Amino acid sequence: MNETAAAQHPTTRSVFLDKEHPAAWRALNGLGLKSKEAAEDAGLDRTLIELLNVRISQINGCAYCLDLHVGDAVKNGESAQRLAVLPAWRDTDLFTEKERAALTLAEAITNISDAGAREHEGAAARRHLTDAEFSAISWLVITMNAFNRVSIVSQHPVRKDRG
Repeated sequence: MNETAAAQHPTTRSVFLDKEHPAAWRALNGLGLKSKEAAEDAGLDRTLIELLNVRISQINGCAYCLDLHVGDAVKNGESAQRLAVLPAWRDTDLFTEKERAALTLAEAITNISDAGAREHEGAAARRHLTDAEFSAISWLVITMNAFNRVSIVSQHPVRKDRG
């Protein structure tokens, strides 16, 4: 392939967005920290926060974030059983009403293109969430979706377990 043709066809090498523009990455990390702080201030525990991170990453198909957040969920006390059935959470009794409301809201925001469903699901979640919880969960979901997109576009690799 000559130089002109090579310039017209990008390589298959990944561009890690976080490394290419570290200031933007730091800003996203800052938003992530503020979102977690808002969640904790609203009384949401780390187990629920990680449960939401896992569910959002499942929907988006982000292998890197799934690897990271499943590990964090387990470290924060989440059970293997609940993680295993998380894609089918609506069909189990393993989740509390608050968790179900948070998962409903997370899915509605992640699948944002369906305005009618988002409005209906958001209203259903509101019955079990305070204003502070609703807002904090929304910020967590928005932020996690951004992290998923950075990792998917960057093709961040999942590293094999070293243990």
